Amino acid sequence: MNENDQPVRMLASIQRIVDVAPIPNADRIEKITVLGWQLVAKKDEFKKNDLCVYFEIDSILPFRAWTEFLRSKDAPDKPIRLKTATMRGQISQGLAVPLQVIPELNYDVVTGTVAMTSDAVVGVQVQEGLDLTKYLKIEKYEAPIPVCLSGEMRGVRPNRIPITDEPRVQSFPDIIRELHGLEVYWTVKADGSSGTFANLEDGDDHVCSRNLSLRDTEGNVFWKMYKKYSLKEILAANPWMAIQGEVAGPGIESNRMGLKDHELFVFNVYDVKAGRYLDFQDFTEFCQKHSLTTVEVEKIAIFNQTVEELVEEANSCKYPNGDLGEGYVIRPTVEARSQVLGGRRLSVKAISNAYLVKHGKDKR
Repeated sequence: MNENDQPVRMLASIQRIVDVAPIPNADRIEKITVLGWQLVAKKDEFKKNDLCVYFEIDSILPFRAWTEFLRSKDAPDKPIRLKTATMRGQISQGLAVPLQVIPELNYDVVTGTVAMTSDAVVGVQVQEGLDLTKYLKIEKYEAPIPVCLSGEMRGVRPNRIPITDEPRVQSFPDIIRELHGLEVYWTVKADGSSGTFANLEDGDDHVCSRNLSLRDTEGNVFWKMYKKYSLKEILAANPWMAIQGEVAGPGIESNRMGLKDHELFVFNVYDVKAGRYLDFQDFTEFCQKHSLTTVEVEKIAIFNQTVEELVEEANSCKYPNGDLGEGYVIRPTVEARSQVLGGRRLSVKAISNAYLVKHGKDKR
């Protein structure tokens, strides 16, 4: 996997029940753990080490008999979207379903296979990590794009520049052991929309949203940042460098940071020719030299947290205006690769469950 590839996000996959535990004052439901996620299931539906089909938050499920209980009674045609929820005080993120409950899988308990009729997958042995996203027609929820972030498409984001995305620690819990003992830096995840600014050829600057390279059109916030922060001059002095950051402010994600104007908070500087991110010290020196504001660095420390401790710490994240922060991104101060992520950059995010519950949303 090269730096531009992303670990596949499996919206639906076969996973193992890591743990089952009671919920105080609840007779009909209990807490189960899948990967690093905690969720609520019917009592006695699962035992520890059972296999299940796990659907991540942000999944949009098809209308089927096995999803009928999730369908809105007031708006039956409304898409079934999995979001963070709480039941009896217990956080629940995702949905776990016994294999035999989903007819499309044709699960054979004797042979331990799912005899799916898809041309792509037939008679596959059941195993942890089997991706069922496409077969079960699971789609990912995409939030509407604010007018100020939309624009005229020049083309797709240049594929030599990595997409701005970080895996959630609950989806890849083994990342914890790779981080353990390393000096890492924690940055506050700015609540906005990510953009990329790069000069790949002499005089050829790209101003990009998460997925698209955009033309300079009136009112587009990414181009506003390009001009506000003199990125043309910075990129001209640093060809083949890509500056990536979060654009936040009025009209973007409800402006939970309480900003009076649009601002750019840089979180990456990527050397396109070398195919690597700058280490923390070089990154901060680059931003200081060019008067660019970085995302807030919460702390630098030797990493020794568990998944649960990491998520709990994210719950205390706050923005300077006192509102709940979205969470933290954790990376080594010296760039490293992750075997868990197939050789991709060692980096992970912990999103605040308190933030998700308060604002009723999941994203990316």
